[in-house]
Amino acid sequence: MRDKTFAGWSDRPPTRSMRSRTLILLIVCGVAAFIVLAAKLYELQILRHSELESAAIEQQVRETAIDSGRGAIYDRNGVILAMSATVDTIYISPAEIRMYGEDPELIASGLSEILGVDYDRVLAMTEDTKSWYKTVARKVEQELSDRVRAFKNENGLKGVKIELDSKRYYPKSSLASHVIGFVGTENSGLTGMELAMDGVLAGRAGRIVRAKNAYGTDMLYTKYEDYYDAENGCDVTLTIDANIQYYVEKHLRQAVEDYGARGGAAAIAMDPNTGEILALASLDNFDLNNYQAVSPSVQRELDAIADPEARASHLAQAQQAQWHDKAVEDMYEPGSTFKPLTIAMALEEGVVTKDTSLYCGGVFAVPGDRGEGRHCWKRAGHGMQTLTQCLQHSCNVALMQIAQMVGAEKFYEYVDAFGLNEPTGIGLSGEAGSLWWDKELFCDPYNQTQLAAASFGQTFNISPLQLVRAMSAVVNGGYLMQPTLVRSVSGQDGVLRQSFTPQVIRQVVSEETSAVMRQMLEAVVGDMKEGTGKNAYVAGYRIGGKTGTSTDTVREASTGEKEYIVSFIGVAPADDPKIVLLALIDDPDPACGVAVSGGAMGAPTVGKMLADILPYLGVEPQYTQQERENMDRTVPNVTGLSLERAKSSLTDRNLSWRTIGDGDAVTAQLPAQGSVVAAKSEVILYLGSEPSREKEEMPDLTNLPYDIARQRLGYLALYLCTDYYITDAETVLISAQSIPPGTPVDHGTVVKVSLLSNDESTNAQF
Repeated sequence: MRDKTFAGWSDRPPTRSMRSRTLILLIVCGVAAFIVLAAKLYELQILRHSELESAAIEQQVRETAIDSGRGAIYDRNGVILAMSATVDTIYISPAEIRMYGEDPELIASGLSEILGVDYDRVLAMTEDTKSWYKTVARKVEQELSDRVRAFKNENGLKGVKIELDSKRYYPKSSLASHVIGFVGTENSGLTGMELAMDGVLAGRAGRIVRAKNAYGTDMLYTKYEDYYDAENGCDVTLTIDANIQYYVEKHLRQAVEDYGARGGAAAIAMDPNTGEILALASLDNFDLNNYQAVSPSVQRELDAIADPEARASHLAQAQQAQWHDKAVEDMYEPGSTFKPLTIAMALEEGVVTKDTSLYCGGVFAVPGDRGEGRHCWKRAGHGMQTLTQCLQHSCNVALMQIAQMVGAEKFYEYVDAFGLNEPTGIGLSGEAGSLWWDKELFCDPYNQTQLAAASFGQTFNISPLQLVRAMSAVVNGGYLMQPTLVRSVSGQDGVLRQSFTPQVIRQVVSEETSAVMRQMLEAVVGDMKEGTGKNAYVAGYRIGGKTGTSTDTVREASTGEKEYIVSFIGVAPADDPKIVLLALIDDPDPACGVAVSGGAMGAPTVGKMLADILPYLGVEPQYTQQERENMDRTVPNVTGLSLERAKSSLTDRNLSWRTIGDGDAVTAQLPAQGSVVAAKSEVILYLGSEPSREKEEMPDLTNLPYDIARQRLGYLALYLCTDYYITDAETVLISAQSIPPGTPVDHGTVVKVSLLSNDESTNAQF
């Protein structure tokens, strides 16, 4: 029985109102719960879908990257410059080392002994037992990797892992290092063409996706594995010719040594008809296979620095300096190498002709000049000159007059047309542009000092690459070409994917103007009396070019001392150019014994390069009679001949003789047959006697006239040779010799010498 006296109790049934309120309350609660649940589901399944999916995948599967095969880099003839090979990455799994009870000290000891890694570092890695992956060493060669594999198997180690990787190799070591560039530890390009063409070379990495168990190790059933193929990168063929690059670097390196170039050196060789870069060098080079290593001299500096932070900073600066591409990333005043462009403008505008004559009194004033005006390098003046002689003499006064005839506005238009107000777009990172006067200021009719200075290559900065492109337009018929370093892209199956054809940007001057300029540039080198570039002459070849000497205004402003950049830009063959070659030598040492000038330093450097390059390009030499008479001679074998026949054989080769001993037949000779010696050298014929076995001390030949040096060596039964064209053996001086003075040498030894024309024009700073 219900206790009807209990408070609040009633026998009355729920009213409709009560039931309605209850129902509404239930509905509201249900809806609220549904909304909360729906919101949570929306958050988990929609808003955090990617996050949670990634977390689930991370917990359930393991991904292993499959490295794509990075494409190779070739020179224009198929010579391999960069390639990839299979290596291994060695890593440990601290979680598995703990799981399987493996000995961390054994692992650290074994890996440090095999791989040369730090024992304490490896041991510290094993302590992070939540980690499944700790890299011990990358890019491990097969021999070491096999030793690690044997160590792992011998000790039954599951926590030591080996996975495939790839390593970049550069078969030519330091050759064209700034052009090729290098890759980092992740096989991504960091500099040079490795960076510029990284998207083409790298391909697309693949991956293996495997399910893993609760312990984090791979499940063993293949149904839990997905494989995504890697896509190999493409091969890239450059326009660089490895042989031409070698010749350029060889002689540029010798120039740095001979002239004590404290700021390094750079050179660029271009095919003027296509814009293809045949060689590009910036010294000092570095070994691409060990790009972080510095030169021995820098290493000695590092060893002397006690503070670790200071040493690390110095190392970083030294590395950046050696990776710096001087030929592409620097700007400089071109100096007199710019003068051909000024004359080409004037010819094209018709304000001068090849027959125009101009007077140089040694000084010239323009509106805006203060004082007496601007001097020519020859203070006494050149007098009346033809247009060709103005270029041969590198006359500043004449060039200022020519620029005034062209006019500032038209001059500025040609600066744009020659591409000197924009980077060339070569594709290498860090390419320099130029620094030119503002057009309004440059064209001020009341101040023509900027125009006057610009006419002979001063008060503005351009890049070496811009100058080479502009000079190519001067000599190739007037066409400004797009410089390029890439010839083609191919798949690793050999199928051509892309090829690059020569691209004409615009025609700057006419074919007629270009033809006149080629003749004038040849006269700068080929005229042994008038030409300031005569030290670039190579017997048998028609070479044109222009010297240049300029100051580094930026360093002068910071140091207060004059520092010069000497240069020469050559064109060969002058009548049908196949190569335009610029070499610049930065801050040569005045104490090196050679005048600091483009004629004395830059011209012979380019001449030696072309002496190697032109025969390689298949250009046949055409010797004049005078050249043939002055060329070095190959000594014939006259041993065993009668004295009269020996004399006749030597006379036919423009060689003289003297005899030692008595008899009618030659029993020995100095130098030996096949030796290459200077024309008119005196061969010693031994008649019934033998050469002395005593040694001679090599004398110092530097700064001696060629004829005197040849005779002095002849008295000692020593000989010389040179690849220089001799016209006046009394005024041509020896600037360097292959065997250092004081070296003990055998009789009959031949020393190779470098020569330099010793006259005012080649030694003057312009």
